[in-house]
Amino acid sequence: MSLSVEKPNPISSPLKKKPPRWSDIWLKNTNPFKNGVFGMQFQSLSTPKDPNKKTLIPKFSEIDRTLLLSDEILLRILAKLPESQRNHNSLVCKRWLSLQDRLVRSLKVLDWGFLQSGRLTSRFSNLTQMDLLSGSLFPARNFDVLLNHRMFSVHSGSRFSPNGHLFQENLLPVDVIDRGLKELASGCPYLRKLVVIGTSELGLLSIAEECSTLQDLELHKCNDNVLRGIAACENLQVLKLVGTLNGFYSSKVSDIGLTILAQGCKRLVKLELSGCEGSFDGIKAIGQCCQMLEELIVSDHKMESGWLAALSYCENLKTLKFQSCKRIDSNPGPNEYFASCPTLERLHLQKCQLREKKSASALFAICGAVREIVFQNCWGMENDVFRLASTCRRVKFASLEGCSLVTTEGLESVMLSWKEIERLKVVSCKNIKDKDISPALSALFSVLKELKWSPDTKSHLQSSVVGTSMGKKGCRFFKRMLDHKLAAF
Repeated sequence: MSLSVEKPNPISSPLKKKPPRWSDIWLKNTNPFKNGVFGMQFQSLSTPKDPNKKTLIPKFSEIDRTLLLSDEILLRILAKLPESQRNHNSLVCKRWLSLQDRLVRSLKVLDWGFLQSGRLTSRFSNLTQMDLLSGSLFPARNFDVLLNHRMFSVHSGSRFSPNGHLFQENLLPVDVIDRGLKELASGCPYLRKLVVIGTSELGLLSIAEECSTLQDLELHKCNDNVLRGIAACENLQVLKLVGTLNGFYSSKVSDIGLTILAQGCKRLVKLELSGCEGSFDGIKAIGQCCQMLEELIVSDHKMESGWLAALSYCENLKTLKFQSCKRIDSNPGPNEYFASCPTLERLHLQKCQLREKKSASALFAICGAVREIVFQNCWGMENDVFRLASTCRRVKFASLEGCSLVTTEGLESVMLSWKEIERLKVVSCKNIKDKDISPALSALFSVLKELKWSPDTKSHLQSSVVGTSMGKKGCRFFKRMLDHKLAAF
């Protein structure tokens, strides 16, 4: 038998009763406002356990509609935006920053630590073009002089002398550059163009093994040993070798290196040799092995005498350029040993000294089949040297710019020998005068398809301002000032 004792209901005391809150009194009879307040609640981002339960956490997919798009679709949208907006797009959120980094294809490294630490390859994995030239120098900023070159800048002191020692001191060690190239090769396997300085054959081998799509390579401070690693770049098509750069660094590329290059890179289409040594044998090896070579650029070369005759072995060469050469070939040999390149179409001479008639005669004998010939700022080229260009009988376009020693008589003798000439450009050649043009040369000008004629820039400027007040306001101003001074006196 069990007994249950009922507990009496507690009597609520009116003294202990809590007073009503002001919010309860205020919202007691305000149903429309109450419904409006609770109607503004949002659903949670994650699915709640109770579907009827509401929360104040919003759904980001409803606020940011780009979250509904996949990375591939959003990448296509971002890729179609202009370049000026890409930096602003990367500031939207972390996802957009990551996607924007995947769109970057070209990069110029200024800090080598950014590459060696792995941060560069982790962010920009789809790079196809990389310039490591400026980043290969120590960031020494405590000097008072900044020495600029068209390719890089070097901080130096006021006692700088052009012997190259300052650049050597600021250049990173070879092993550091090789480690950076190894990190780059492992993280960016889709590289197509690379600019590097001061590396060894080990650094090039790591690039060649991982980056099978590399097609364009620019090597500064290159030597014969470095070219041993270039043979592994099977798909290389464009190559620039810089051996010696006056005032910055000095390195030697001889016939040994050119032969290694020719045997390893047989698919070359364009080759530039800047500050390189060599002779007939090195250029001959390139012509025999690189049968797809179409463009050859020779800049500030240090080659031995007689190398020019080896150009005849480049059977498919179409463009030949000389840039900043103090000499073409000091002793080319007899002209009967020179064979013309039948496929050569263009000859460009830029900032070269053409003072030796024997050298110029050998050059024009090799380039007898060219259709386009350009002379730009060729110092020392007089009428006797320019007349040798008349051996190129098939010229259709000719350009003379900054050739101050060529006269109207020399131009006429060459122009009349070019029977197929169609276009002519003469700019800043002060000894070519309008008054010296003969009737025969004038008749030739009348049948040209294109003619750009401004040989004397100074006289052309004076004739263009005739009838204007330019050049007279200054004298009026000073005359007025003089009158005021005399009146005050």
